[in-house]
Amino acid sequence: MKLVLVTAVEEFQKEVLQIFKKANIENFSSSDIDGYKNLPQLLKASSWFSGEKSGNESTMFFSFTEKEKIDGLFILIEEFNKNLKTNNPLKAIVLPIERFI
Repeated sequence: MKLVLVTAVEEFQKEVLQIFKKANIENFSSSDIDGYKNLPQLLKASSWFSGEKSGNESTMFFSFTEKEKIDGLFILIEEFNKNLKTNNPLKAIVLPIERFI
């Protein structure tokens, strides 16, 4: 059993749901999050409200699942990211689970 986390900008939420379905990961959860990138100082200074940071509305998906399904998920995510026309690829990590009930 492993924990897989996938983050995506809100624009790609439907695509991530399709990717999970293709990877046969049927049980998962999601949470809305704000994603941030560090901006160079020049861009911060040119902002109208230079003290504000602007976050991207994003979603984090997570699932406790088997390694075999995660391997398929990563292949599908890599394929998706190869065809992106934006600078917002899907990100994914896997964490081992030592114990669970």
